[in-house]
Amino acid sequence: MGDFRRVGDVSKQPQLSTTNILQPELKVAPIDWFDYPVRAFPHHTDYSGVVWHGTYLTWLEEARVECLRSMGVDFAELVALGCNLPVMELSIRYHQAIQMGMDAIVRTRIADMEGVRINCDSQIQSLDGDVLYATARVTLVAVDLAKGKILRQLPSSVKDALMKK
Repeated sequence: MGDFRRVGDVSKQPQLSTTNILQPELKVAPIDWFDYPVRAFPHHTDYSGVVWHGTYLTWLEEARVECLRSMGVDFAELVALGCNLPVMELSIRYHQAIQMGMDAIVRTRIADMEGVRINCDSQIQSLDGDVLYATARVTLVAVDLAKGKILRQLPSSVKDALMKK
C-alpha cells in the first residue's frame, strides 16, 4: 500500500485556543487503517464521467462514521447523550481522478486526539493500493447539541473507545 502523505503543515493551520480546562493531548491506541470500499456510480460523477469532488467528501464521511462505529463510537448513541462530532476542519488533496465504474478503498484511521479534537487521516486508493487518488485530514470536535457549544472534554464513552488497545 502507498505511503500516506499529510496535506499541508498542520502547525500553520488555525487552531482552537486552549485553556487549562481542556484535556491535555491524549494518545490514541495505534490502529490499523479501516478500509471502506466504494464504487463510482453515475450519480457520483460530472458530465464527463469523472467523480465530482464533493463525492470524495461523502465517501470520507461514510468511512469515518464506520471507522468510529467499528471502534465502539456510535453516532446515534452520541446524539442520545446530547453530543455531536461535527467536522471543524477539513483538508483534502486530489492526486488522480476516479472515473465512473471504478472501485476504490477509503482508508481511515484516528491519528490523534487533542483535548476535544479528534484528527482523522484518510487515503482513497485503488483496490490494489497502487494508485493514490486522494489524501485527507479531518478534525472533529465534540459539541453539546443543546447549547451548540464545544464541550470541555470528550464524553467518557468516546474517549474510552478511542483509547482501547
